Amino acid sequence: MERQFYWVGMADVPQWLVTTPVPVSGGEFDEPWMFGEGRLLPDPGPIKAQIAHPGEKRAFVFSAIEKVPIVSKAVANVFRALAPDDIQLFPVTVEGESERYFIVNATKVVDCIDEANCREVHHYTEEDPLPEYAGEYRWIYGMRIDPSKTEGACVFRPKRFKTAFIVSEEIKDALERVGSLGVGFERVTDSHVATGEG
Repeated sequence: MERQFYWVGMADVPQWLVTTPVPVSGGEFDEPWMFGEGRLLPDPGPIKAQIAHPGEKRAFVFSAIEKVPIVSKAVANVFRALAPDDIQLFPVTVEGESERYFIVNATKVVDCIDEANCREVHHYTEEDPLPEYAGEYRWIYGMRIDPSKTEGACVFRPKRFKTAFIVSEEIKDALERVGSLGVGFERVTDSHVATGEG
């Protein structure tokens, strides 16, 4: 049976907003977007994040600007158990919270987008203000991927559209069992049915 995969995105549920993580020592990372690049990273050292907007604490959220996946220990354990070769977990201290949280860094980029079956695809062009993105996807509606090209990965970011954080059905189901998620899941294999929030 064909494996199923889901695009993890911020859900429309009451939730707190967490800022882009920064070094505990002060300042910002040289590449604050590095946790969304789909590459193995050197140990960034102690990390902290602030609460940009108070709200209902969730076990899985994306930071407000750079969309860094920030998760509770229970969610981190799901990724550690089911996708140890696809991710790195970096501890992050969230302001005012005694519980330790983690950044989930997907370390794999997979060339698997099935463009012909996506509902609507927008590309960057050389005329765009960011010419270095020419040929990459600006946005994709109703995205579909070819699961036969996922190279066995359970967590990854698609090539030319690293904005998307993709997980396998097994991981989605395990995350939903943890509950209290600030994210939802949109299937990117077969139909485009959104399963709602965790």
